[in-house]
Amino acid sequence: MLEANALLALASAVLWGGGDFFGGMGVKSAGGSMRGALRVVLTSHAASFCMLASIALVRGDRFPSGAPLYWGLMAGVMGGLSLTGFYVALSRGAMGASAAISGLLAAAIPSAVSIVREGSPGWLRIVGFVVAGCAIWMIAAGENPEAVPASAGTMWLAIGAGVGFGVYFVALKYAAAAGLVWPMATARIGSLTECSAMLLAMTLGSGTRDGRWLPRRAVLWSLATALGDTTGNILFMAATRAGRLDVASVLASLYPASTILLAAWTLHERPTRRQGVGMLVAAAAVVMITV
Repeated sequence: MLEANALLALASAVLWGGGDFFGGMGVKSAGGSMRGALRVVLTSHAASFCMLASIALVRGDRFPSGAPLYWGLMAGVMGGLSLTGFYVALSRGAMGASAAISGLLAAAIPSAVSIVREGSPGWLRIVGFVVAGCAIWMIAAGENPEAVPASAGTMWLAIGAGVGFGVYFVALKYAAAAGLVWPMATARIGSLTECSAMLLAMTLGSGTRDGRWLPRRAVLWSLATALGDTTGNILFMAATRAGRLDVASVLASLYPASTILLAAWTLHERPTRRQGVGMLVAAAAVVMITV
């Protein structure tokens, strides 16, 4: 029987994958530019913050202070920076390699922190983590339709994004000590501040303004992203409270499978044979990690 933290982490992966799909569609609807990507992120995170703050106020939750507050803000800043770098890496081509590298690092860093702080999870789980890493690579590193070779700069962006996502996972774990709703809202404060500063710097640097904020379709995709991503984040935080950080982070990092399956269902994009095998490998990894 699956443990509570494993179930929550897998549910988080499903919702994160959906959020990534919706976010990608939103950026595409916004024209695919970096400014459009930042506006999609800002719209999504603003909607997320409003939703979380409203829930916290209705529930009468206490606003966090001290270490949980700082961890929440750090999570937001690192998440915003990582997401921006990830979008830039994807925009340069070699999308599969960028996604795979960032996904592996996002799983490896919190796993290492967990092993240092909580001790070894056991050899079977360690092997399961390695198998899950192979699955993430097989699922995410698909064919590159543009046949664009990955430059050193693109790979460094992907590495930076992966490191940032890994730190984001760790920061959410420690922010969750103060609960679930307000800590996630403070993370949104951090990401909104950082992404707003980046968009302002880009606008001032170019000296041009480009019309309306976002097309209506992109706004709708952004709101769908907010729902999937926010719920996934809360489930991940709950998973870290229910059990080990390494189990939660590795299982949650299987989210590309959800994105691919959703694209196959809605856009009729057939997964490659490599991705199909990767999903089977992921299932084996889940068994090894949760047995």
